[in-house]
Amino acid sequence: MRLSLLVTTIACLIVGSPLQAAEVQVAVAANFTAPMQDIAAAFEQDTGHRVVAAFGSTGQLYAQISHGAPFEVFLAADASTPARIEQEGLGVAGSRFTYATGALALWSTDANLIHDGESLLRSGAFRHLAIANPKTAPYGLAATQVMQRLGLSDTLKPKLVEGQSIGQTYQFVASGNAELGFVALSQISRYGQITSGSAWPVPAALYEPIRQDAVLLTKGADNPAATALLAYLKSERATAVISSYGYGH
Repeated sequence: MRLSLLVTTIACLIVGSPLQAAEVQVAVAANFTAPMQDIAAAFEQDTGHRVVAAFGSTGQLYAQISHGAPFEVFLAADASTPARIEQEGLGVAGSRFTYATGALALWSTDANLIHDGESLLRSGAFRHLAIANPKTAPYGLAATQVMQRLGLSDTLKPKLVEGQSIGQTYQFVASGNAELGFVALSQISRYGQITSGSAWPVPAALYEPIRQDAVLLTKGADNPAATALLAYLKSERATAVISSYGYGH
């Protein structure tokens, strides 16, 4: 009887465990691509829940959410868009929080190009400068703030190459279509070290803080995987990953 009971119990556990796991659809700001991929893998390992992520500019993702896209969690690159989503009834009230604080960097694949970023920008000794669309990408807006505060907006305008997201902006520089560009520090560094090329971490005083907020969308209100993911973003394991990519909290 004991053996029979044990076999029955194990069978129930095997059959039951997939029912406890769920899938969550997540809209993720492009700057957070690499950290999210790491966190998603750890989340699945620790909880059994699966993350299906779509990456893009915050503005583009907001438009998709507004038009009924099936996202259940939104990780934005700013604080204002999740607040707007909450106000419009597309997000669950009280679920919003800051999961990371971003940093901006001027980057080139040429290891010898950037020594003093401000001096380089003032010299204009380059053909193209990539930035993300400031209307849809918070890191693009931060880049325009840097140029404004340095008094270089008009000087640099003819050299600008605009990406629709910070991910596309990174690709412009990585492919050589632009000698340098304003990207997220998280895209080019790990554990405090620049991973390739040369870079200038832009002083925080030159742009408004990039506070990145997460929000539970109404479509995910009843999905245990959605609420579990938001809780997981605050865990020690997740925050260690976030910090390793150069984000603050």
